[in-house]
Amino acid sequence: MKSMPVPAWLSDLNQQVVACIRCPRLVEYREQVAREKRRAYRDWDYWGKPVPGFGDPNARVLVLGLAPGAHGSNRTGRPFTGDASGNFMYPVLYEAGFSNQATVMDRNDGLKLRDLYITAAARCAPPKNKPLPQELANCAPYLDRELQGLTNVRVIVALGRIGFDAYLNYLKRRGRLQGKKTYVFAHGAKYLMPDGKTLLASYHPSNQNTQTGKLTRQMFVRIFKEAERLADG
Repeated sequence: MKSMPVPAWLSDLNQQVVACIRCPRLVEYREQVAREKRRAYRDWDYWGKPVPGFGDPNARVLVLGLAPGAHGSNRTGRPFTGDASGNFMYPVLYEAGFSNQATVMDRNDGLKLRDLYITAAARCAPPKNKPLPQELANCAPYLDRELQGLTNVRVIVALGRIGFDAYLNYLKRRGRLQGKKTYVFAHGAKYLMPDGKTLLASYHPSNQNTQTGKLTRQMFVRIFKEAERLADG
């Protein structure tokens, strides 16, 4: 599987994301985590910056998550890489045909995505995995530019309620959606949106959800098989 060349607009956007300092609380937290580290990763040179999106720029499926994990992608610099959520998700993406490998370790492990792009509502690791509303608003222009530039996207897989709301809010900012009341988050919920794309909701593959059985591997596989079917439809 060959990696797609990154178009100039996306390379420029990612450089701006990585340099972002719009949210003082998040800047302080991500840098503190990178300095203090976790004992298991004390020999790592933590990324400690905002994490840009990753994947196939010609993708028809976009995965919209919450935010980097403090010792996951805040450490590795790539979405869903280096923590339990990624260890749960990437084998599923591999099984569904979106990834060239099931295991992920770091930015240089050879992972390539096909027909899928991964991004998040917030690009910096937030304390307790909870970005503030203003922090999400500060990050929204990056998501807007990504969504406008990834012109082949037909399906948005929202991981968790924050990712789900992030797409609804994007449509509101674009004047394509008046209200959000008719769009209820539930695992497996599917909506044809006013922009012609399909919004597909899933529980987030957080440790809390996967360890309790709220989200099983079989449930998650079904989500990505459905995303593939919708993209082909």
